[in-house]
Amino acid sequence: MFLATFKLCAGSSYRHVRNMKGLRHQAVLAIGQELNRTLGDPSPGWISQVRRRSSLLGSQLEATLYSEQELSYIQQGEVAMQKALGILSNQEGWKKENQQENGDEVLSKVVPDVGKVFRLEVVVDQPMDRLYEELVDRMEAMAEWNPNVKEIKVLQKIGRDTVITHELAAAAAGNLVGPRDFVSVRCAKRRGSTCVLAGMATLWGEMPEQTGVIRAEHGPTCMVLHPLAGSPSKTKFTWLLSIDLKGWLPKTIINQVLSQTQMEFANHLRKRLESSPASEARC
Repeated sequence: MFLATFKLCAGSSYRHVRNMKGLRHQAVLAIGQELNRTLGDPSPGWISQVRRRSSLLGSQLEATLYSEQELSYIQQGEVAMQKALGILSNQEGWKKENQQENGDEVLSKVVPDVGKVFRLEVVVDQPMDRLYEELVDRMEAMAEWNPNVKEIKVLQKIGRDTVITHELAAAAAGNLVGPRDFVSVRCAKRRGSTCVLAGMATLWGEMPEQTGVIRAEHGPTCMVLHPLAGSPSKTKFTWLLSIDLKGWLPKTIINQVLSQTQMEFANHLRKRLESSPASEARC
């Protein structure tokens, strides 16, 4: 009798686990199908190619079972990417905030349900793989060359493309803007000759707010890298920045700080690429 009961319970448990795996697998496929439907929307230029060919989950996710929380983070990263690329694909309404003699420029516009976003457009005299290596593979070393960042730490890595990060930003504008920190989900994708690095604010229970630091939030943001047309050894670099600094700050100060931060980032990145040797890493 005990043996029969044990077999019955074991069989039920096995079927329960199998059913749970099946349901989770179905959820993965459903999310992927929904985003594939969304990615079918027409968009101009190279962004259209990236959006059409991007999908929520690669084949590795169909073979590997992730926890519900991990799937949630993966979905958040993909949603951030699609929202950010959607903003970039709309060429209307952009206004110039800042422009340098070398052609670097920052544009901005107000996006419904997002707020004011900033768009950096630069050309870097380095191949795309070299930028990807520095911005993704060496992400945690950014504080070594960007004085606006005190620390970036990868809190959790999920699969090949998704990470949860904590970023501590330095005070800015002569300490008018105090130190901020961010907890974000980030994903990196390569589609053809284009790499997209996207992210947005998320919650990670083991990283609570810190004393003396304001927890700010990234909206849908992304960096887009692709070879410059006619000059494959150079890279067109686009950075869409959407951010809520929290606290009480005049809009004029916020606009000045964010546009200046993007310009400074481009300069610091160039110096880093020129002074630091490349490895064998490729995106």
